[in-house]
Amino acid sequence: MQPDDVQPTTVPWNPDNQLEVLVFDLGGQSFALEAVLVREILDMMPETRVPGAPPLVSHVVNFRGRIIPLANLHLAFGMAVPTTTPDSRIVVIEIDLDGEAMMIGLRTDKVHEVATFDAATSEGAPVVGLRWRREFIRTLVRHGNDIVVLPDLNAIFETIARRDIAAASIN
Repeated sequence: MQPDDVQPTTVPWNPDNQLEVLVFDLGGQSFALEAVLVREILDMMPETRVPGAPPLVSHVVNFRGRIIPLANLHLAFGMAVPTTTPDSRIVVIEIDLDGEAMMIGLRTDKVHEVATFDAATSEGAPVVGLRWRREFIRTLVRHGNDIVVLPDLNAIFETIARRDIAAASIN
């Protein structure tokens, strides 16, 4: 049973109301993804720019012989794109987009840990006081002295896909 202030579709908590996640940094803020989505954590590698691609996914990388898009979530959350540091990593995830399993690399500033969150420490994104698009946030979780954002990757990538379709229909 989930707490009343968490929407049932927000985060797929397990039967014990817990969720195993990978915690990482973006623009000085802690974010997390469900650990089951993570396929690998890579050091930064050569990227190839894709002309005409949306800024959020404007590059691809060669991941074990497969060419996968490299997403920069800084842009989805209106953050400045930092320069790559020795702590920067690519988190390769596999998600279902429109019924199709897709591998995507996510650029991060630093990867921290695998942690277990409890549903009782989570809340929906507030209506005011948030600088990001609310629909891009699945939930906020208190973790130690920090607040961790669980992004809604499907909402982020579907928004980009809709923009691509709209742009193609104009041309």
